[in-house]
Amino acid sequence: MLLLVVPSASTVPAAEAADPPGEWVSLAAGPVPASNPLAGFVPFAGSYTGVPHSMEWFYAPVNSVVVGPGTYNWSSFDAQLNAISARGHQAVFRFYLDYPGKASGIPGYLLTSGLSTRTYTDHGNNGVSVSPNYEDPRLLEALDGFIAALGSRYDGDPRIGFIQLGLLGFWGEWHTYPHDGWASPENWLASSATQQRVLQAYTNAFKKTKLQVRYPDAANSSLNVGYHDDSFAVGTLPGIGWHFMDKLMQAGATEKWLSQPVGGELRPEIQHCIFNAPMNCPVIEDGADNDFAGSVKATHASWLLNHHAFSPGYAGQALSDATAASQSLGYRFQATAFALTRGAAQGQSDLSVKMSNVGVAPFYYDWPVQVAAVNGAGKIARTWTTPWKLSAVKPGMTVQWKAPVSSSGLAPGYYTLLVRPVNPLANGMPLRFANASQDQTLTGWLTLGRKYLPAP
Repeated sequence: MLLLVVPSASTVPAAEAADPPGEWVSLAAGPVPASNPLAGFVPFAGSYTGVPHSMEWFYAPVNSVVVGPGTYNWSSFDAQLNAISARGHQAVFRFYLDYPGKASGIPGYLLTSGLSTRTYTDHGNNGVSVSPNYEDPRLLEALDGFIAALGSRYDGDPRIGFIQLGLLGFWGEWHTYPHDGWASPENWLASSATQQRVLQAYTNAFKKTKLQVRYPDAANSSLNVGYHDDSFAVGTLPGIGWHFMDKLMQAGATEKWLSQPVGGELRPEIQHCIFNAPMNCPVIEDGADNDFAGSVKATHASWLLNHHAFSPGYAGQALSDATAASQSLGYRFQATAFALTRGAAQGQSDLSVKMSNVGVAPFYYDWPVQVAAVNGAGKIARTWTTPWKLSAVKPGMTVQWKAPVSSSGLAPGYYTLLVRPVNPLANGMPLRFANASQDQTLTGWLTLGRKYLPAP
C-alpha cells in the first residue's frame, strides 16, 4: 500500500527517480570510518600526523589552577583546552598533586600552611615531587572546593571528551606503589573514606561529562563513573587476580561498559612492538597476556592513549595494523534501511531509520541527531532535529528510529534526505557511519535517499 501521493511518472524526470514511498530501502554497508569522535588511539596533546585521531590527552597540576583557598585561575587550563579544540579535537585530562619526576602539583598555600608530605626516590623521582598526607582536613577541603569549581565551570563543555578523576596517588593514578602496604609496610594512599569522598565530589559536580577512575571496586561500581585501564594489553585479561578484568569481576561491574566508558593507556613498554609481525614484545609481568584484540573484546574500550602511534609513529604494515586496531575501539554505527511514510497531519511525513552498532562499545553522549532535505541544487532546504538517542544503540543491537518530518516552508517535490549526529564542538570531527553513502551528498552527512515531500 502506498502511503504517500506521488506525481505521475510523466511529471518526474528520469534523473529525479526515487525510492518507492512507504517501503523500506536498504542502505549498503561501507568502509570503517578512518576516525570517529571520542574513540580510537589518542596522543599526548599536540599536533601530530600518523594514525587518524579525534582526541588529545594531557596532565595538569592542581596548583596551576588553585592559587589560594577557594581561589582559582583557569587561564592556563583554558589555553590547553582551546589549543586542542582549535585542532578539531576533544580533550581527555587528569589533574595531579604528585607526579614522580615533576614539580609538586600541591597548591603552594597548603605546603606553607604545614601540610605534611613524604619524599621518595621511586619511579625516577629523586625527591622532585612529594606525596601528601591525603587525610589532612585542609587538603580535603581544598579538593572538595576544586572539584566543585571544576564541575561548575566545565561540566558539559564541548571541548572535553572524558575526565579522569586523578588527584590521588602517583600520577593521580590512585596507587602509591611500592608504598602501598604490600610491597612496603607503609601505605601512603588515601584511605577508603577519602577515596569515596573524592568520588562523591566528582559525581556531584559532573552530571554531563563522563568520568573515569583507575580501578574498579565495590565502592565505585554503583556510581556514575567509568574506568581507565592504564596497563592495557598487559595487565588487562583475567586470571592473575589483580588485572583490570579481575577487578571488574570482583566489583560485579563487568556490564558497566553499557552505560559508562572504558579508556586507558596501551602499556608504554609495548606500544613500539605490539603491532610488529611477528609480535616481539617483552613480557612485562609474569603471566601477562598482551593480546590487544582480546583485551578490546573483554573491556569494550572506547579509546586508548598510545603516543607511539603519533611520535615517532609506525610504518608499513605496523601502521596499517595500528590504524585498524584504533578503528576497532568504541562504537561503529551503521544504518541498514530507511522508509518514509505518510504522517498523521497534512504536510507531515514520518521518517524511519534502522540503526545498528557493530562496534564494541556504546556512544556515551546523546549528541543531537539531525535530518536534512537537500534540493535539486544540492543545497540544504531544511533541517529537523530528531529525538533519536545515540546512547540507546548498544553493540549488537538494531534500533528503529522514527521522527516526523514536516514539509512546512518547503515546495512539494523530491528531496535527498540526509542524517547526521551534531558534534557540539563547532569545528569538531563529524561522527560518520560505516555506510557506502556516508559523505556522498554532503561532507559529514549520511545520504539516505530521494523521497517526495508533499505540500504542507
